[in-house]
Order: sequence, then C-alpha cells, then structure tokens
Amino acid sequence: MVGNRWLAFYREQRGSPSVVGWSMALASTGAAALVTPLARGAVTGGVDPLAMLLARLGIAVLLMALTLGFTRPELLRIDRELAGRVALVGGIAGVEICCFFLSLAWIDGSMSAMLKSVQPLVVLLLLALGGERLTRRHLLRLVFAAAGIYLLVGPSGQLSSLGLILTGLSILLYAIQLVLLQWRLLAYDPRTVTFYLLLAMTLVVAIFWAVQGGVWSDPGVGGWSAILAMAVISTYFARIAQFVAMRHIGGGQVALLWPLQTLLIILLSVLFLHEQLTLYQWAGGVLVLVSAGLAINRRGGVKAEGRNPR
Repeated sequence: MVGNRWLAFYREQRGSPSVVGWSMALASTGAAALVTPLARGAVTGGVDPLAMLLARLGIAVLLMALTLGFTRPELLRIDRELAGRVALVGGIAGVEICCFFLSLAWIDGSMSAMLKSVQPLVVLLLLALGGERLTRRHLLRLVFAAAGIYLLVGPSGQLSSLGLILTGLSILLYAIQLVLLQWRLLAYDPRTVTFYLLLAMTLVVAIFWAVQGGVWSDPGVGGWSAILAMAVISTYFARIAQFVAMRHIGGGQVALLWPLQTLLIILLSVLFLHEQLTLYQWAGGVLVLVSAGLAINRRGGVKAEGRNPR
C-alpha cells in the first residue's frame, strides 16, 4: 500500500531530517496543487461543492482507517487530551475547507490562487506572535513570491463580495490550523493525528452539507474522477506528508512553499481548464520558483519551534 511504502522510506531516511522534511513538503505541495483546478472544473461542471467535498473526505477517512486497521491498529487508540486537541484543530480545518470549496463557485481559480498566496505571510505572522523569529530571508521570499504571483495571475480575475469573504475566512482559518498543528500536535504520531483530523473535518462538512439541505446527486464520471484524485492524492497522501514535513522543518518553512503550489495550480489549470499563459505569467512563474528555491537552499533542517504539545 502507498502508506506502507511511504513509511518505509521515512524510516530509512530518519538520519537526514532536512532531506525528509523538504521531500515531504514538496510532495505535499504538488499533491495539494491538484485540488483547485480539479474542484473548480467540477464545480463549473455542475457538481455541488459540499457534496463533492464530503465524498472526498469520506473516502480519505476510509482509506486511512483501512491502512491503520491492517498495519497498526493500536494507532487508532486516542486519549482524552489528544481528542480535545484534534477536535479543536479539526473543527477549524473543517470550516476552512468548506469556505474554500464554496468560494470556488464565486471566484475563478486564478483569482483564488492569487488571494491564497498571502497564506505564508499570515502563517508567519501568527508564528511570530507565538515566539518564532521572522527573518530577512522569510521576508525576501515573500517579496519574490508576491511579485511572481502578481505577474502570474494579474488583476484579471472577477471578484464577488461573498467569494472574497469566503476566501478571506479560508486564508485566516488555514493559517490558524497550521499554527495550532505545529504548537499542539507535532509530538503525536502523524498517522493517528491525520486520521482523526480528517474524521473531525468530515463531520464538520457533513453538518454544513446537512444544513444546506443534504441533497446528493450523482457527480458523473468526471466528478467521481476528480473526487477520487483529491481523496487519494490531495488528502490521504498530502496530509501525512505535510505533517511529517512540519516535524522536520517547521510550519513556517512549509507555508513558504505556498508560492510553488500556486505556480503548480496555474500550470495544472492550463492542462485541465485550458487556460493560456502569457510571457508576463511565465516571468512570474520564474520568480515563484526563485522564492521556493530560497526556501529550500538552506543548510540543515529547521526544527519546529514554539510550544511543546505534550
């Protein structure tokens, strides 16, 4: 199974936390980049955002439960303290992902990518409030990223007030959950945490879906293809990879790879949504890659700082 192969790789590379951290961060970034073009294409094709999200998370939870049940059933045990922390972070994550998926019905994918590009700054500011140091290198990366993303996406996207509010909430809540994940949950096994976080998120999404009427309609072959790709690659795998990356290099470093994810979203949009890139956008892509390169071109891993979650 994918999970077992990944765990074997992780155990073999334990002596090199920087290699493991950046490898998992890049893998998670690439996997997560699939979500926006796939979800946007499905939503514009008539698939209900919350129903699609619920199916995606439900499949991911089932895969994780089967993986743990057959390989390490003891990891399914959870104590009261961890349950409380997971409920808090998972609840925030559930509301955040609902806001993001609903926003795709109001804002096109390129504008969503540009707005979400401020994510690293929000995460770093929150980490700074918690005691982590905001360095000149961090700020330089953000400058390159901001300039590159502006050239990539530009001011052509159409905004709606509701879409802007939903995207803003998604940005803030994602930053909060990432910071809480680093401060409160990094000391626990990533497989246990990931499973129960996904379970909590699924419950929150189910509540949102039920409040909206709980109507299910068959998404069709295209919709199911998008759902399965997002469930297996962008959720099941990406969540574990992100958590392991944060253990080795810290949440701030992981967040600074968001510009690379934005570039991947644009490139995937060309393939899936048939968008065209101009010369200015390709120049912006180069700046985004420079920003990501500055994040990786650093000797040694950066351990997660901040509070001890135990």
